[in-house]
Amino acid sequence: MLTTLSIRDFVLIDQLNLELGMGLTTLTGETGAGKSILLDALGVCIGLRASPDMVRRGARQASITAVFDVPDRHPVFHELRELGLQIDDSELVLRRVIQADGRSRAFVNDEPTSAGTLRRLGETMVEIQGQFDLHGLLSPAHHRSVLDAFAGHGNLLSAVQRSHEALQAAEAELERAREDLAQAQREESYLRHATEELEELAPEVGEVARLEARRGLLANMAGVQEAVEQAAHALYGGGAGSGGGGNADGEGGDTSGEGADARLNQAYRALERASERGGGEALQPALAAVDRAAVEVNEALAQLQAVEQALEADPAALAQVEDRLFRYRELARKHSGTPDDLAPLLDRFRRGLEALDDSSAHMEALEAALAQARAQYDEAAQRLSASRHEAALRLDQTVMGELPVLKLEHARFRTEIVTDAEGRSALGVDAVTFTAATNAGAAFTGIQKTASGGELSRFLLALKVALANDNPLPTLVFDEVDAGVGGATAEAVGRRLQKLARRVQVLVITHSPQVAAKGAHHLRVSKSDTAARDGGAGGMSDSSPNMTTDVRPLSADERRLEIARMVAGDSLTPEAEAAAQALLRDSQR
Repeated sequence: MLTTLSIRDFVLIDQLNLELGMGLTTLTGETGAGKSILLDALGVCIGLRASPDMVRRGARQASITAVFDVPDRHPVFHELRELGLQIDDSELVLRRVIQADGRSRAFVNDEPTSAGTLRRLGETMVEIQGQFDLHGLLSPAHHRSVLDAFAGHGNLLSAVQRSHEALQAAEAELERAREDLAQAQREESYLRHATEELEELAPEVGEVARLEARRGLLANMAGVQEAVEQAAHALYGGGAGSGGGGNADGEGGDTSGEGADARLNQAYRALERASERGGGEALQPALAAVDRAAVEVNEALAQLQAVEQALEADPAALAQVEDRLFRYRELARKHSGTPDDLAPLLDRFRRGLEALDDSSAHMEALEAALAQARAQYDEAAQRLSASRHEAALRLDQTVMGELPVLKLEHARFRTEIVTDAEGRSALGVDAVTFTAATNAGAAFTGIQKTASGGELSRFLLALKVALANDNPLPTLVFDEVDAGVGGATAEAVGRRLQKLARRVQVLVITHSPQVAAKGAHHLRVSKSDTAARDGGAGGMSDSSPNMTTDVRPLSADERRLEIARMVAGDSLTPEAEAAAQALLRDSQR
């Protein structure tokens, strides 16, 4: 509910603070007094376009503040969460400041924001319905969502949205698979050739490092052989293959060279003799150490023999290692990687070829998944469509029940639903349009094309009454919904506005005394020249910087006189006052 509207230096308004209540509030005043300025100000405050000519002449800036009391679980809370905004105590404050140079600023609860955010929030709180407004119910783009709200089938709509997401995902996955397959087929020849090259090499991660080490060994074979012989001579007093033989336990072996093995044998035998002569346990650790040394020397000999044999086994080994390293580097350059990348690359190429070989089965599985997703969507969309058709009949009956009351006895209303089974969207497959025929035998046309402004306003009012129970908007504003009607028709319009105001807050600008009398609150809009009022010179030109528009609530007596003025014009008569009193009395029934 809109609780407060504060306006500063906006067009003809100098300073205005309006406190608004629930129910029906009527705004009256002379033609040209500035009633529509209030709606313009409210529209700017909820994000509609602002312009520099809205700033009061001579002022630096204009500002409009609207304060709303937000009911629990209202849709605006969802919008606020998505925008990262919060409100306290269910009070939402929207403010717009317009500079004289045309720039504007927007605020939500004093936090700077954008005009787009104001509009996004404001559209959930208030709807301003002008006689020729092309938003809200007059916009066919909104008719489907209005019908859905009336139907109350949010669960069906959610099911369609979920199935649509699944359908889009299945379509996207199939499309990606088709693109990948087409690319793979274009590259199949290259893929098979590259796989054959790599399989011929049979790369292994880390092999290049091992090959480079072996190449270093083979490239320095003469020096290595000499070092091996020197090591063997130092150990055994001869070559590694001389078989100096023996160990710490044996008596044999060539000791002429005084090799390490021979010296260890001599040491072991001497220690054994000492042990036999009573050295006993004291010499055991030394004997064990000498024995281990002999084993290690023999192991060293075995390793030297292995190296020597490797160097002598294949004289062409160096050329083979060089050739393999060359192939590694050649293929690494070809595939823009490193030698260690080749083994994983070969695995990937093999998988690609396997995917090509298995592509038919894979594509069939994806196509089956898409068909299933499409069938699930179609089923959900059909349920939603059936619910919409059923709700459309109920809405048509409800609106048709309101039309005679609004003196549109010969008019007809119909909700048209056009279903396109191939037009799958997140909102279903239906296009919804509200249509009307104002006279018997006339063709149905879109409600926005209804010719008469007065008839159009009453159609919209009938729709509002029909939708009131399902309307999340807590505030509805009508600009001259009673235009072009009078007498019993104006009385009917007033009654329907009263009925609507039992469910939501309603503000209406009216020239009809019958409508004005129905309000729970009555505001009068007037225009005056402050210079003339203060005794200075001045006319009543709207361009005068002294011209101001004011709005104030009326007391019971003032209200009776205002309605009498609307009945009889400027010349108040006892009859007009009596008629006003009768209208006020009847409004309480």
